[in-house]
Amino acid sequence: MTTVNLQPLGDRVLVEPDAPETKTASGLFIPDSAKEKPQSGIVVAAGPGKIADDGKTIPMNVKAGDKVLYAKYGGTEIKIDGNDYMILRESDILAKKI
Repeated sequence: MTTVNLQPLGDRVLVEPDAPETKTASGLFIPDSAKEKPQSGIVVAAGPGKIADDGKTIPMNVKAGDKVLYAKYGGTEIKIDGNDYMILRESDILAKKI
């Protein structure tokens, strides 16, 4: 896991996506143009949580170091110091590995 000097706001999460698969199960190499976008990664940083209508903060269900699965087309891709990251809302995260 990489350390980044970036703190997400509200219910947003910074995720370092897993590397895309380079070979199929049968051993064939996948060209760059056919690689699937990763849908899993490790949480690098998480915001404090969502602000409810009554002004209270709803704490996050994920924290730095959690392995998560997220929606295929959710979030925003960013590049920091040459590394790719995703900024997602907590609602775009589908599950976390226990």
